[in-house]
Amino acid sequence: MATKNTASDEAFTIERHGDVTVIMATPALERLSFRLEKQAADLILEPIKGCDHPLIVFDLSRVNYFGSMFLALLIRTWKLVTARGGSMAISGVTARTRELLRVTSLDIVWPIYDTRNEAVEALLLD
Repeated sequence: MATKNTASDEAFTIERHGDVTVIMATPALERLSFRLEKQAADLILEPIKGCDHPLIVFDLSRVNYFGSMFLALLIRTWKLVTARGGSMAISGVTARTRELLRVTSLDIVWPIYDTRNEAVEALLLD
């Protein structure tokens, strides 16, 4: 029996690249409603809770905009990752999303790379 994807499932694609988990935001993230915040958080955070030294890359190359809900999710993820002894990076930001990260001073919290591959390589070397 096929299962229907929820909007939170469609907002992210999660891949493993060796020891690095890459969370790719899709354009559906731009339409994600606040009532789906918990589902999105569970999708991202639950797998990290069981990891020691998680290495996480958020690939934002397919997203032009995100709001406070996603910023809160990034912060929650970063706090969990660092509490578990890991590292987190951002890749593929557009000019608009880079400005949002700059205005919130989050651009100094996480390293930002042009491409997902650069971010994965940097985390593996760290």
